[in-house]
Amino acid sequence: MAKKTDAAGGTPATLALTRAGVEFTAHPYEHDPRAASFGLEAAEKLGLDPERVFKTLLATVDGDLVVGVVPVTALLDLKALAAAVGGKRAEMADPRVAERKTGYVVGGISPLGQKTSLTTVVDESAILHETMYVSGGRRGFDIELAPDDLVRVTGASYAAIAR
Repeated sequence: MAKKTDAAGGTPATLALTRAGVEFTAHPYEHDPRAASFGLEAAEKLGLDPERVFKTLLATVDGDLVVGVVPVTALLDLKALAAAVGGKRAEMADPRVAERKTGYVVGGISPLGQKTSLTTVVDESAILHETMYVSGGRRGFDIELAPDDLVRVTGASYAAIAR
């Protein structure tokens, strides 16, 4: 994997990785606005096993925003996410709040380079893969990187948060 940025000069996600000295590969693809699932669309367009493509979801745990990163084939287990961060109750965040706090649009929210630094939990299944794919900060753009690099750059932890 080589350090690369996309042709537009980078997104906050690619810039965060470059600043951290992390190797990654940018994978742009032609986004179809009619796609029912942005993550499954990425897996299909990039010819990937969907288990390697992860989506970034925001939830409110006891009033605080928390980022959950889970495979696109799975659902976020809200109870497990709450437990992973020492909380009691979790619910999905309002999409407008998610966009405002991260600086990204829904369907293009990256766990990297967010406007507000949030507690992040990556599903432990990520460690089964040498590299994983996450949104690069816009629809139609994924980043491939090592799971441990994602955890290091975001200050995340691993936990079983997918079901």
